[in-house]
Amino acid sequence: MSDKRRAEIEAKRAKLAEIRKARAERERQRPEVRDHEVVGPSPRRDVSDLVDSLLGGSRRGGPDSFGDLTPSPSIPGTPAFGHPASISGVSALGMPPRTSSRQSDLTSDRGTNAGQMSSGTDHVVEREIYPRSMVGLIDVEEELFELPQKERVIYNKEVQTTAMETEMNMQDIEEEIRQRIMREKEAEAERVAQDRELEEESVKLDQEIEEEIRELTEEERTSIFQAPEFLDFVEQSSKIVQRALNDNYDYIRDYTIGAESGVDDSEGKRLKKICEFYDERTVKNRSVTDVDWSPKYPELSVGAYNKNSAALNEPDGIVAVWNLHLLERPEFIFHSQSDVLSVTFSPFHSNLIFGGTYSGQILLWDTRAKHLPVLKTPLSAAGHTHPVYAMHMVGTQNAHNLITSSTDGTVCSWLVDMLAQPQETLELVHAGHNKTGEVAITTLDFPDNETTTFWVGTEEGNVYQANRYDRAGAKAGLNQYDVYRGHAGPVTGLHFHPLVGPVDFSDLFLTSSVDWTVKLWRAKSLAKPSTSSHSVPPVYSFEEADDYVYDVKWHPSHPAIWASVDGSAKFDVWNLNVDTEVPVVSTTVGSGVKAINKLQWDRKEGRRAALGGSDGKLYIYDIGDMAIPRESEWTDLQKTIAGMTGGGAGSHVPGYVNGSGESDLLRLSGSR
Repeated sequence: MSDKRRAEIEAKRAKLAEIRKARAERERQRPEVRDHEVVGPSPRRDVSDLVDSLLGGSRRGGPDSFGDLTPSPSIPGTPAFGHPASISGVSALGMPPRTSSRQSDLTSDRGTNAGQMSSGTDHVVEREIYPRSMVGLIDVEEELFELPQKERVIYNKEVQTTAMETEMNMQDIEEEIRQRIMREKEAEAERVAQDRELEEESVKLDQEIEEEIRELTEEERTSIFQAPEFLDFVEQSSKIVQRALNDNYDYIRDYTIGAESGVDDSEGKRLKKICEFYDERTVKNRSVTDVDWSPKYPELSVGAYNKNSAALNEPDGIVAVWNLHLLERPEFIFHSQSDVLSVTFSPFHSNLIFGGTYSGQILLWDTRAKHLPVLKTPLSAAGHTHPVYAMHMVGTQNAHNLITSSTDGTVCSWLVDMLAQPQETLELVHAGHNKTGEVAITTLDFPDNETTTFWVGTEEGNVYQANRYDRAGAKAGLNQYDVYRGHAGPVTGLHFHPLVGPVDFSDLFLTSSVDWTVKLWRAKSLAKPSTSSHSVPPVYSFEEADDYVYDVKWHPSHPAIWASVDGSAKFDVWNLNVDTEVPVVSTTVGSGVKAINKLQWDRKEGRRAALGGSDGKLYIYDIGDMAIPRESEWTDLQKTIAGMTGGGAGSHVPGYVNGSGESDLLRLSGSR
């Protein structure tokens, strides 16, 4: 169902709700009107009451009014207390008038004896109505005839004026009542018409809604489920729900429990597995070939995978972006036509991911796009034609390049937005090689303060220094004279010390190899290049591994900590300021894992390490407070390195005596 169609249905439903609400309001008010009509006085009664009130008010309002003829509640047929009867007023209401003599008697009686009005009037009226009491009226009549006729004329005129005004008021009242009745009839007719219109509109809207929400056919449902908009909506919505469900925060945690317990000194040295990323549908029967962390989002990590030999229809290479808040499936999945051997996030564009493949192609994926790469290098001699095991981004935000290397000894420099051909191509060849002059590069790294000079590890076990450009005293290409010899097998990992802290250790680098060792080296000064063949021995050799050591990395913030992973699925964390013989903490990753291929610290604090397993799982470990260095760590490491170099290479590096002893190393590796 499209958004427009859904909006129309919602609008109709809202309108129908308003109609029903208005109808209910009408029904609620209608009983009140009917009750008022039944209980309240009729229009005719309203007129009578209004007329009586007006006449009564005129009789009571002025000094010449004589009251009304309302009977007394105590004596039937008598006027109200203190109000003598008004003859003309009664005649106006259609009542029989009294005799003029009686009027004169009453007026004289009130004028002469005002103090006794109440009792006198009562006696007079009683004697008039009831013949038995007529004796007292004879004396009163004689006094009333003495009143002047002028007062009677004024009285009659007053009565006539009042009657005319009353008659005019009655006509106005009748007209007003008639208009009010007409307005009520018109309002009622309008309400009936509105109710009829609302009822028709309600029925019509009900029919339209029923037609809109009818049951969909199988074809319509299939077309909706397969629509790209629907699939994108389900994908994004389900990710949000799963992120919320994966929030492992304990909302009812009691922070008072265990607050008084002693502090465990070993707690900060323990490795804690946070999670493991694995998706049966996408990475089954694949191995992790490389890992990296997002430079902007610390919860995002990326893993590169080789092909699934059991599924020929699936892509050969997979790149999966994992989220610490979404454990069940990857945040993004990208495809490749060849095994992806190396992967890295762009440190300058958080949406871009680069990958090096077994076929030699360099691929660029964008998290804002779909599964396929947005850019890729051509399969031609202009770029790589052999597996790309190493890549590194150098430069700044406004000027940076992607440096890649392959096993054919080719090093290429690429612009991020132009992968059609490399900006630079460098062939690393060695004249001393017998069969071929090329150097098979397996790993590559730049010191933090360098963008031109880099070091490469090779399949033959040696480490070489090379230059991208000609510089003072050195030419572009491989430095054939300074050979870092020490490993008896291919070099699997190479990493320079990060440039952090008050002391510069950026000339130190670590290498790992399949000869079961990790070696510490000091890069030779570039200011004094050798002019003849010269072997550079390692500063120290760490030989605690029981299998191939597949990767090694310095910690990003602690100067003395580094870690390694090997073919026995061991994850070793070393602290040179604590011990140089054994790791400070070691653990076997997972259960039934054959090997851990790659290692990468997170780029922010270095508390977490991402480990790529041969079983296709990406493990995340936390090293706790070990990642927090003390202020004295840099000076302590200076003393440690001085002790390593001052004690002689032979005392720390088995098989090395005065910088030689290559045969002993070969014998040692052969015995294993």
